[in-house]
Amino acid sequence: MMRSLQDMFAVGSSSAHQPSRTLLEKYGLRATRQRLGLAKLLFSKGDRHVTADALAAEASAARMAASLATVYNVLNLFAEVGLVRGLAIDGSKTIFDTNTSDHGHFFFEETGEIEDISAQGLNIAEEIEPPEGYEIVRVDVVVRLRRKTGASLPS
Repeated sequence: MMRSLQDMFAVGSSSAHQPSRTLLEKYGLRATRQRLGLAKLLFSKGDRHVTADALAAEASAARMAASLATVYNVLNLFAEVGLVRGLAIDGSKTIFDTNTSDHGHFFFEETGEIEDISAQGLNIAEEIEPPEGYEIVRVDVVVRLRRKTGASLPS
């Protein structure tokens, strides 16, 4: 059984470097120093949603040499091969999700936070008829939330 991406990139794992290299190569990616370092940062904290800006800040804090452009390129490459999912939330803002399983998302407009929605028992693709000659690859669901007027925070 293959270990999870998070296990392969676990912080403090003495063998994290070799499995990282193997995983990137499995996805057809050359295991460059920057890709390895960014993958370790990205996957070592469990399932999460991250922007390129946030990952670049983490890389900087870890004293990893990676420009914001490099971080964007690596995240987009990881999304292209299926290591992460890219979610276009506000047109110009992409959030990258390390959980690539089928699930939806709540987007909290006031805070910009994203939370997973379990896809158990939910199969929206069954309800949609694609145009002739096409098949549904994946359905991305983002439910945008705004606090009701006068509503207070739960305690």
